[in-house]
Amino acid sequence: MQDCSWHDEQFNMNKETDYSAIRLRDMGSFHIGGRTVQLRDQPEYERVMSAGGEPVRLNLNGSYAIEQMYVQYFLAERPNGKGPLVFWHGGGMTGAAWETTPDGREGWVNYFIRHGWDVYLCDAVERGRSGFAPWPQIWPDKPVIQTVDDIYSRFRIGKHAQGYDRDPAQRTAYLNSRFPLAAFDQFAKQMVPRWTHTNDAIVNAFKALLDRLGSASIVCHSQAGPLALQLAAGHPEQIRTLVAIEPAGIPDINTNEYRTPTLIVLGDNIDTDSRWQRLREKILTFSSVVPEAHVLSLPEVGLRGNSHVMMMDTNNRDIAQLVNGWLARRLASFTGQAS
Repeated sequence: MQDCSWHDEQFNMNKETDYSAIRLRDMGSFHIGGRTVQLRDQPEYERVMSAGGEPVRLNLNGSYAIEQMYVQYFLAERPNGKGPLVFWHGGGMTGAAWETTPDGREGWVNYFIRHGWDVYLCDAVERGRSGFAPWPQIWPDKPVIQTVDDIYSRFRIGKHAQGYDRDPAQRTAYLNSRFPLAAFDQFAKQMVPRWTHTNDAIVNAFKALLDRLGSASIVCHSQAGPLALQLAAGHPEQIRTLVAIEPAGIPDINTNEYRTPTLIVLGDNIDTDSRWQRLREKILTFSSVVPEAHVLSLPEVGLRGNSHVMMMDTNNRDIAQLVNGWLARRLASFTGQAS
């Protein structure tokens, strides 16, 4: 569905240049969710844990805290009254995806704090500061670790995995790419291992966060997209609005009962990638049968060359402005404020 107001916002882009000090009324962090499990009948062994240290005898038997989620929060000094905004990253990534861009520009966390949002930035279960569980004693599957070459093509920075070369001068990319190509290696450093059997644990941890917040809006990316849609379908009273940045799938949910206002944002060069062509068809089918779901194709509003990680692209502020405007309009009914 096309929203005519995109054109008005597009006309006003690039006028926001406020880089003054960010002022907060509070900031902090916590872990939420998870469970405790116990191991038995495991062999003991010794290992030197520190350089120059003495061997430590390690006993794997006992209790482990697993599947908790790390949450960092930044509460704006002057909140906009639209409630909390939760950032949910994609597969093989952490909350760093929403922070400083690989080439050193401000990320979406800064942008939305400056616009009065109370921001909650998460490392989902089994990522970053959320921690891991012993494998294979507790988690049955081994982790998936992506090569730099695959990231380069799967995130639509270059058309083929062969487009990546250790020598930046030898790399090939989309001619219209808005990703900061010189900083790609910096981006690749933030990728972390991921597991494929932990989806339920990830959703449960975000549900625990929503229980703590009462309700919130969510901005999610890639793998988080179908999980957030699933959570919104089951708990519409807790998710005020949902923005899905190129969701990596559409879950099997009852579309007749889905009522969370949802914006799905798609970048460019999808026609060159068969996987993303199929995903786009699923997304368009979903939006065609769900009145509350809207698709924003960036090329259709004049923003071209955006990659799968558009929150890092060189025009990331323009996209954030579109998202912020949509959120403000949809949340007006909650806040009683004009957008």
